[in-house]
Amino acid sequence: MKKYIGILGLLTVAVIWGTGFVATAVALDNYTPFQILAIRFTVAFLILLGMNITKIKTISKKSFKRGSLLGVFLFLAFAFQTVGLQFTTPSKNAFLTAVNVIIVPFLGFLIFKKKVPIKGVVGSFVTLIGIALLSLTSSLGGINLGDMLTLVCAVFFALQIFVTDFFVDEEETWVLMLLQMGSAAALSWLTIFITGEGLPSIKMETVFPVLYLGIASTLIAYFLQTASQKYTTSSQAAVILSTEAFFGMLGSVLLLGEKVSINMLIGSIFIFIGILIVELDIPQFAKKQG
Repeated sequence: MKKYIGILGLLTVAVIWGTGFVATAVALDNYTPFQILAIRFTVAFLILLGMNITKIKTISKKSFKRGSLLGVFLFLAFAFQTVGLQFTTPSKNAFLTAVNVIIVPFLGFLIFKKKVPIKGVVGSFVTLIGIALLSLTSSLGGINLGDMLTLVCAVFFALQIFVTDFFVDEEETWVLMLLQMGSAAALSWLTIFITGEGLPSIKMETVFPVLYLGIASTLIAYFLQTASQKYTTSSQAAVILSTEAFFGMLGSVLLLGEKVSINMLIGSIFIFIGILIVELDIPQFAKKQG
């Protein structure tokens, strides 16, 4: 039962994150990428701080380091994703972010020397074909800056999912969440200061998308992710969360009127086939490895 609760929680996160791509695209009309990050992480941090202010003294140095590390990965992932969204479409941004599902198993090999199964290699190759179809235009030079930045963000999202899987069994959810959001917020404000962007102007008519990102896509979604990963593995979490790509494309089509090309549809299908090859227990692959 707990496994299914975890799956349902992660699927809910995917839906929220998918709609978050649309909210981010709208927010970029009034704020810079790092202003958006600063507001969303600060909103989440302050709410969490208010809810747990009496328990702050119970946080250990070990927990502080773990939560802060997650915050660094989270900040870098969103930084590359949000900046990338300035140069590509919400649906492509969403699908390319989903490539983290392929990266997670390979992190196990690099860190723990776990053998990557044949289906992992095949699945990665199929996914790369999908990425090419999504990113390339009629010429080989068609990969744009936004696509490349989004692929980098996928690596950091994979690290965030992978490392969260290590810490959730030993740390309380609120501790990891508070420290993660706090360090991500601090890095966002530091970046604004270094780049000289200036403080964001908070107006009622422009702040709603950013508040949605802070409360729904950050506070609620990452709380659900952290809690749900107690009942799933990092690879399972990655494949479920990757469905945010579908919800991202659906949201951009329904809410922003974005047109979906044949290449994008075929590329998306290849990516999902690659994901299924990596995650599902396919008898043919099992026999070859047996």
